[in-house]
Amino acid sequence: MLAALLAPVLLAGCGDSGMHDLQKWTEDERGKTPVTVEKLPEPKKFTPFVYAAKNEVDPFNAMKLSVALARAQANMPGKLKPDLDRRKEPLEAFPLDSIRMVGTLQKPGLSYALLQIDKSVYQVKVGNYIGQNFGMVTRISESEVEVKEIVRDASGEWVERPAKLELQENKK
Repeated sequence: MLAALLAPVLLAGCGDSGMHDLQKWTEDERGKTPVTVEKLPEPKKFTPFVYAAKNEVDPFNAMKLSVALARAQANMPGKLKPDLDRRKEPLEAFPLDSIRMVGTLQKPGLSYALLQIDKSVYQVKVGNYIGQNFGMVTRISESEVEVKEIVRDASGEWVERPAKLELQENKK
């Protein structure tokens, strides 16, 4: 009961009497401190670039650049390039690394390689095209098929790249 009687007395000591001194000191300090705000410099005027060469090739359009490169390369005589106008052969739909050599067939004067894709087996001879990089079969032996692919290098030039398929033994 004593604590209940003392609580209002203690709370009365925390009144507003100290706040007036603090407010007066704060106002005095604000008056002593000068307010200086430096003016910001004017921003530089931005003038956007206008591409006015409408009849010129847009240098930022990648499609126009690749078309221009293809035309320039097609008009160069003597350059290596694949025959894009010929009819595609069935084995050109598959990447070379998915094709397996499983055997050979010999006929008088002609060799065939047996190539397997999934569960289908195909016969190819020298001159047939295989793979997705314009690969042409150049030689068939009992243990491998040599292929000459025509691919683009980093500069966009067509180059020949040799590849081979080696005989895969079935393991049961």
